[in-house]
Amino acid sequence: MEYFHYQQDHLYAEQVSLIEIAKQYGTPCYVYSKKMLVDNWKKFDSAFANHTHRICYAVKANSNLAILNLFAHMQSGFDIVSLGELERVLAAGGDPSKIVFSGVGKKSHEMMRALEIGIHCFNVESEAELIRLNDIAAQQNKMAPIGLRINPNIDARTHPYIATGLNENKFGIAYTEALTIIEKIQSLPYLKLIGVGNHIGSQLTDLSPFSEAIDRLLELVDHLIAKEIQLDHINIGGGLGINYRNETPPSIAEYAAMLMPKLSRYPFEIILEPGRAIVANTGILLTTVEYLKHTHHKNFAIVDAAMNDLLRPALYNAWHDISPVLLRKNNLPKLYDIVGPVCESADFLGKQRELAIEPGDLLAIQAAGAYGFSMSSNYNSRPRAAELMVDKQQMHLIRERETIQDLLAREKI
Repeated sequence: MEYFHYQQDHLYAEQVSLIEIAKQYGTPCYVYSKKMLVDNWKKFDSAFANHTHRICYAVKANSNLAILNLFAHMQSGFDIVSLGELERVLAAGGDPSKIVFSGVGKKSHEMMRALEIGIHCFNVESEAELIRLNDIAAQQNKMAPIGLRINPNIDARTHPYIATGLNENKFGIAYTEALTIIEKIQSLPYLKLIGVGNHIGSQLTDLSPFSEAIDRLLELVDHLIAKEIQLDHINIGGGLGINYRNETPPSIAEYAAMLMPKLSRYPFEIILEPGRAIVANTGILLTTVEYLKHTHHKNFAIVDAAMNDLLRPALYNAWHDISPVLLRKNNLPKLYDIVGPVCESADFLGKQRELAIEPGDLLAIQAAGAYGFSMSSNYNSRPRAAELMVDKQQMHLIRERETIQDLLAREKI
C-alpha cells in the first residue's frame, strides 16, 4: 500500500482522501501515515538487527503523544532534550529506562526528575554539567549514569544551523579534552560513565562525515579499553537525511552497512538517535488556497498555512515539495510563490512552484512530519494546527486545533 498517492486525480493518505480530511477537520492541519511511521522505525531496527542496539527516537523531531505512544508500543527508546519532552514520553507510555537525556543546558530540576524516574543515561556535554549532575545525584544519594557526548570537530556538510560536530558549535566535549574529562569523572563519586557518543548534525546526505566521526569516536573507545574503563554503550547519534528535493541520501541499510563493520568488533550496545529519518516523510501539511494574486512581477498563492505552522522554509530556506490535492488537468499551470497570511516577507512555504490551481483548492506540503508542528508557534496570535493520523481507511484526530480562547486563557489584564 502506498502511503501518499493519487487516486482518480485526488491525493490520498493511505486509503483516506485528503479532501475528506479537510472537509471534516479544516485546514491547516498535519496528516501522518501510521504505516509509514511503523515501517520507517522498523527499517532502523532491522538494519542493526545483528548487534545489540537501542533506537532512541529523537523526540524533538515530532513530539505528538500518539506518535510517541506508537513507538513506545514498538519498544522504542527516546532521546530527549528537555523536561517537557521527558514528561511527554512518560505520558505516552515510554519506558524511563530507555530514555537518554541530551542537551547543553539541563536545569537542576530537570536532572532531579530524570534521576527520580531512572532514565538510562544523561548525555553530558560539558565539565560544568558533570559537576552539577554529581551534586544533584549526591542530594538524592543516587548514581547518575552518564554518556559523554564527544565533539569530534567533523564537518557534517549540512546547513550551518543544524551542524553540531565542529569546534565552533556549542555541543559536546572537544575530542582533545575527552580523556582529561574522563579522568575528572573518576573523582566524582556519584557519576558512572557508561558510554561515549557523538552526533555531528542533522540532514546529512553523505556517509563520509558519519564514517570520519565514528572512526574518531572509536579511537577514544580504544583508549578507554586500554585504560580498563568499562563501557556499556556507544552512541552514534542520528542525523541521517531524507530527500526533500534533489538530495541523494544513503538508505538506512547503506548507513548501517557502513557502520557495522566498524562497530561489530565491540561488545557494547549501539544507541541510535534518529528523528527526521523516521518521521519527516510520514507527514504532510494540508492547506487551502485563499487567494491567487497576480502582479507584473510574480504570481502569489496565498494559503491559510504560514511560517508559524511550518518554519523550516523561513528559517533554513528549506525546500518542501508542494502538491495539489486535486489534479486540474485542463488548467494551464503557472509559477507561484506559496505564501501565508503572516505579516513577514519571510512567510513563504515555497517559491516558484508550477501549479494549476484555483482559489479554494487544497495543497499538500510534503515531508513536513519532522520539525513541522514541533517548531510551530502562535505568532500573529494564530492558533496552532490540528494533527491527524491515518491508519488505512481510518482517520484519527491526535491533536485538536487550538482556539483563540486557548491562546488567551493564561494571560491576565
